[in-house]
Amino acid sequence: MNSATPPAPPPARLEPRLGVDIGRVIIAGDGPDTSFVGGSEEDALRAPAIDGAFEVLTRLRESFHGRVWLVSKCGARVQARTRSWLEHQRFFGRTGIDPQHLVFCRARADKAPICAELGITCFVDDRADVLDAMQGAVGLRLLFGASVTTLHGVVPVVGWPAAEDVIARWLSPGT
Repeated sequence: MNSATPPAPPPARLEPRLGVDIGRVIIAGDGPDTSFVGGSEEDALRAPAIDGAFEVLTRLRESFHGRVWLVSKCGARVQARTRSWLEHQRFFGRTGIDPQHLVFCRARADKAPICAELGITCFVDDRADVLDAMQGAVGLRLLFGASVTTLHGVVPVVGWPAAEDVIARWLSPGT
């Protein structure tokens, strides 16, 4: 599936809710995970944001009427670094996303039930296995940083501008 053909929008009875992974989706990574894993605390704070993440997430927070959650898989040490990075970057103040909408889990497989519990209708992640596990529970699943995917119903997006375009068309079909 390519970015030109997003799935049908959520049924009118469901209010759209966005879920977003953090590592390699908001915080730039340097390998299979972000620089939080191997570097110092100072290195973690210096990790850059993905181009366009703050700006697009600010607009998406408006489009989703504040119903945006960050859902990230990590252990206690990376969790603490992630919280520090978000604070250091003034992420919540800059994007307007509610700081109470930050959820951590210990296993990637936990993201799907978390999304079901939160009523997430759209999710952005850089891992195909996470999105595959959400099939049937999350209507629009975006594979971030990818130009192709073989997963049914998953839309590849190379970056935030492409993700914003797909999500905008999904939220407002026929426009």
